[in-house]
Amino acid sequence: MEKIKIVIVDDHLLFSQSLSYLIGTFKEFTVIGSYSNGKEFTNIFSNEFEKPDIVLLDVNMPIMDGIETMKWLKENQPTLKVLALSVNDDEDTIMKMITNGAKGYLLKDTHPNTFKEALIEVYNKGFYYSEMVSGYLINKLTSNENKIVLKEREVEFIKLACTEKTYKEIANGMCLSPKTIDGYREQLFQKLEIKTRIGLVLYAIKHKIVCI
Repeated sequence: MEKIKIVIVDDHLLFSQSLSYLIGTFKEFTVIGSYSNGKEFTNIFSNEFEKPDIVLLDVNMPIMDGIETMKWLKENQPTLKVLALSVNDDEDTIMKMITNGAKGYLLKDTHPNTFKEALIEVYNKGFYYSEMVSGYLINKLTSNENKIVLKEREVEFIKLACTEKTYKEIANGMCLSPKTIDGYREQLFQKLEIKTRIGLVLYAIKHKIVCI
């Protein structure tokens, strides 16, 4: 059986080597390359090389960080499956990684069993959203999906919320006041039973309102 090929992009050598060793204990996977930043990694696409099945991408790196790397990959290698790794559980960072194409987001202190599960899910299903990212959101959306009807303007707002635009910029784009946009947001949070902008993004991905 051919092993699933993984590339690690992380500027911390000790962590990268430890991660490579851990993956080596999983019989289904093999590490085919390690890179210290996004620039070093994206440069390889100008040459002939063996494409990985999964990229493990650190968020905080010098020269070209995870977010900038995801933007480049979204534009140039949109089919590549990327699993983000970070010590940062900041909502804004998670949202930027997901909206730019990351198929999952894990904290670096994740248990090895959960990490392996995430690799398998990303490879087989194309995405993995941990409890840290989605909480009870997916179950809520699944149980309520047949009851929810979205208006055209609500769909438009959700699409814009899946970008990096601020709420003020979304208001300008929809030719509405910031106060009205705040109303849209709160109504949707209540309607979809979610609490964060990440929730809107995950809802949009699940229901194919946007393609990430």
